[in-house]
Amino acid sequence: MSLTVRILIALVLGLGSGIALAEWGGGVAGGWAGDIVAVAQPIGKAWLGGLQMPLIPLIFALLVTGIAQAATSARTNFMAGRAIALFAILLTVAAAVAALIGPLMLHLWPVPPGAVGALAGADGLSEVPDVGPSAEWLLGFIPINPIKSASEGQVVAVVLFALIFGFAVARIAPDRRAQLTGFFQALADALLVVVGWVLWLAPIGVFALALVAGARSGLATAGALLHYIGFIVLICVAVTLLVYPMVVVAGRIGLGRFARAALPAQAIAFSTQSSIASLPAMIQASDGPLDVRETTRSIVLPLAISLFRITSPPANLDVALYVAAMNGVPLGPAQLVMGVLVAAIVSLSAVGLPSQITFFTTTGPICLAMGVPVEALPLLLAVETVPDIFRTVGNVTADMAAARILDRRETLAA
Repeated sequence: MSLTVRILIALVLGLGSGIALAEWGGGVAGGWAGDIVAVAQPIGKAWLGGLQMPLIPLIFALLVTGIAQAATSARTNFMAGRAIALFAILLTVAAAVAALIGPLMLHLWPVPPGAVGALAGADGLSEVPDVGPSAEWLLGFIPINPIKSASEGQVVAVVLFALIFGFAVARIAPDRRAQLTGFFQALADALLVVVGWVLWLAPIGVFALALVAGARSGLATAGALLHYIGFIVLICVAVTLLVYPMVVVAGRIGLGRFARAALPAQAIAFSTQSSIASLPAMIQASDGPLDVRETTRSIVLPLAISLFRITSPPANLDVALYVAAMNGVPLGPAQLVMGVLVAAIVSLSAVGLPSQITFFTTTGPICLAMGVPVEALPLLLAVETVPDIFRTVGNVTADMAAARILDRRETLAA
């Protein structure tokens, strides 16, 4: 039985038990039901703490190796450099789009009233000041002491230092660059082992967290999860649909022609939730109706599968927005800008990671950067299977679009 299935079963059992306690056992008010909740709550918090423990150093190690390798590829290969630049622009634009339409969607289709705070349980974290951009505010993100910033959970400063350090590593001698990247890759591998151990205990942690959430909010918790699934799926679909006019204009291809060419790869992505499994169909479409030269697609498509997940920044950012809405956390323009930047940057750090780990390594830093509680993330991970289908379809669509756009640009420049 896969980890995803075990987590989902634990979620259902935990919610069912919690709802039963809320409806027939008196909930968390006291008595024997309150005693059960009192036992489950520290178990869930302990597991969540273990999951947060390796997050900051893991993000730093992954970003340094990812940025160094991408910068080196860009310097040594012109097409790779153009591809990475396009990926960075589109990831940022996608996150910005989500920052605009996400709050609007939550305004028009708000979190169910009884579900506000249903999945949270973050005492004392329900208010974030609306900080306006200023010189002092911007200077606060300069990592004067990166170690102190990491220890205090200042994710933006850590990410900024990782970016600077990664680009610096790409500029040193090849043998020393290999030593440094090898060290950080080994560090990341070791931390991923720790994350794997914590995720092995995920069914226990998710069961405990779900039981507490169900006991506190009853059926409202299930309603919040269903609402959350619909919200993230709609975000992924919206971002995917925006790819079509983009490739029509920038890639100079008819809408129907691109849609028909992309359909086989999209079908594989939908059924497998794997961009790698869709690669043969993407190659076939590039060689056929998309009319992409082999020299272009042989570079762009592998890079895109590794670095370019166009639905990751918008979906992960809107996970943070949804959690903020559940907790009643007000987010101003400053928090949204930070969320967009961090979402675009950390998506590069999830190269080749399993979906369970990717969810935390990409969504956790966004929440921390925006001042949003992370307690709800394990429960949202348990229902990530459905949104992940639409994430993958969007990623595959954008990969083929990027190959077509870059090839047309190269052809026109020749």
